[in-house]
Amino acid sequence: MTPRLDDAVELLDRSLAFTCVALAGVGEADLERPTPCSRWTLGALLDHMDDALDAFLEAAEGTVAVTPPAPAADTVGALREKAGALLGAWVRACPRDVLVGDAALAGPVLVTAAALEITVHGWDVGQAAGQPRRVPEELAEGLLGAADVLVDARDRGVRFAPARAVAPDAPADVRLLAFLGRT
Repeated sequence: MTPRLDDAVELLDRSLAFTCVALAGVGEADLERPTPCSRWTLGALLDHMDDALDAFLEAAEGTVAVTPPAPAADTVGALREKAGALLGAWVRACPRDVLVGDAALAGPVLVTAAALEITVHGWDVGQAAGQPRRVPEELAEGLLGAADVLVDARDRGVRFAPARAVAPDAPADVRLLAFLGRT
């Protein structure tokens, strides 16, 4: 079942708020720190997030170009600015489908995927910056079902590490992060 755009935008709002708090703790000296993604520094993760927010902003117009933009001089500042613009764009957006390259994706599915990516990378940022925070329970609950649909075996080893085993009654944030290969 495709989520409603209103529900997806609400998840996006909470994911952006969570991630903006993590970004507030990042300083220039942190950019070379390792992240939970073993191949990435915090600076590389922030560049990836910047590119992803550009794509999610484009998606609100109905099409995503698949060419990466030039990195911003102040990545943390650019991310904060784009976070606000992203939420505003999707509050106003009405695209039923978004073209990503030549594939069509339902707008609410794309917004839910954005919320998932932004939340998980917000968690990664907090870990790397030495200011770990838990993903709020309600946000994690809202993303668990989406993660199960959006992340499949082809993503393992490429976008996500293998899922980690946790107790079925573990808190929602623990189950979400474990499913996405985080500890």
